[in-house]
Amino acid sequence: MTCKCSSGQSRDELSIDLGKASAILDSYNSENSNLITLLQEIQLAYGYLPEAVLKFIADVTGIKEAKILGVATFYSQFRLKPVGKYLIMLCQGTACHVNGSGKIEQAIKESLGISEGDMTVDGLFTYINVACLGCCSLAPVMMINDQTFAKLTPEKVSKILKDLRVKEAI
Repeated sequence: MTCKCSSGQSRDELSIDLGKASAILDSYNSENSNLITLLQEIQLAYGYLPEAVLKFIADVTGIKEAKILGVATFYSQFRLKPVGKYLIMLCQGTACHVNGSGKIEQAIKESLGISEGDMTVDGLFTYINVACLGCCSLAPVMMINDQTFAKLTPEKVSKILKDLRVKEAI
């Protein structure tokens, strides 16, 4: 099944295959208590929580769309927009803030040409701020996917991002 969404939807939303969501829903009871786990599996399958899929979940389960969206927006683990191949999470906790995360943020924005929450045009990078990564003694810190980068400087950040771009060009 493919979603036939209104023309107000993005190109990506127009081509969402609801078959993956249907298969995941088939493995669940229609209990509302499974909503977080269900959303986790949906996000794993799609890389994010497409609006069309959230509506489909509501239609199939009878859970109100507002409740589904409320859960999806309450928990920071859920994403409502596609993310790049490399998800950059910059810590903005107290230790990182005091040790220069503002300068690191500026370096990321300048290197990638995007604002916080956006994805680069080539689909390689998405950059977000997070409250804390739990690496206070290594501040300032960022994670790119599952790798932690510590004791950052703007120069280090620029090199890390440049190296990833070069790796992708090979």
